[in-house]
Amino acid sequence: MKYSVTSISCSCRRLFRGAGLVWQLKVVVSDITVIVYRRKMSDKHLSRGSKIPPLSKGKLRLYSMRFDPYCQRVHLVLDAKKIPYDVVNVNLTDKPEWLYEKSPLGKVPALELESGDCIYESMIIADYLDEKYPQRPLYPKDPLKKAKDKLLIDQFNKVISNLYKLYQNMDREFLDAVMKALDVFEREIVSRSKPFFGGDKPGMLDYMIWPWCERSEMLKIMGGDQFVLPRERFLRLMEWRNAMKEEESVKLSYLEPDVHAKYINSHRAGCVDYDLLV
Repeated sequence: MKYSVTSISCSCRRLFRGAGLVWQLKVVVSDITVIVYRRKMSDKHLSRGSKIPPLSKGKLRLYSMRFDPYCQRVHLVLDAKKIPYDVVNVNLTDKPEWLYEKSPLGKVPALELESGDCIYESMIIADYLDEKYPQRPLYPKDPLKKAKDKLLIDQFNKVISNLYKLYQNMDREFLDAVMKALDVFEREIVSRSKPFFGGDKPGMLDYMIWPWCERSEMLKIMGGDQFVLPRERFLRLMEWRNAMKEEESVKLSYLEPDVHAKYINSHRAGCVDYDLLV
């Protein structure tokens, strides 16, 4: 959408309310034009007895959960490639009946294509999107480099599993295991001598590990200073994390550490607050 204006402010801003409406305004000074990009999401996480929203013509449909890192992986790829899509957020404690028609195991993320076909599992969806939409390729062209990036994505599961243990029990033993697993990625990004694992721009490896790195900042909120990752040990990863937060594709799904902490605490309390941002 484009709107001509007689006066402008030389700034860009991003507004969103939880799982509501995302706006991104870009000012093109030479044409004195404001370009508005928007992505509509379901306001609340839909549950049992709800009706499935109608599909939007010309858009993919992502069945998601606002705080799920695996779902965020797919958001990141869609946003990096600027693929039009809408989002239906799902209550995973009280799942709507129609979810099983889209994802037989009742899992999210699930992606519905314009053909009506659905695919699920974050890595399968990400790889499909990278092949189907070749603009802004996220994997290296070199087959060996691509294979090595996929191996690192798989190896990151050690970080993920120990982070989940840490969320449930703030024990230094689990933090030490997380840091040991992250040492591999610190050495790797140092060896690549670029801002991102993907080079000058984030690639698939960056996007696939980012959701858990975003959430790592909430460890201090949940456990205090003793659970802060040491900067001197992870200097390049800290720089990478800061650079990732400046990427527009990341900003669209980014949540502050205190928001992540509130969600995790609601989960630990046995009363998951899916709609805490609504």
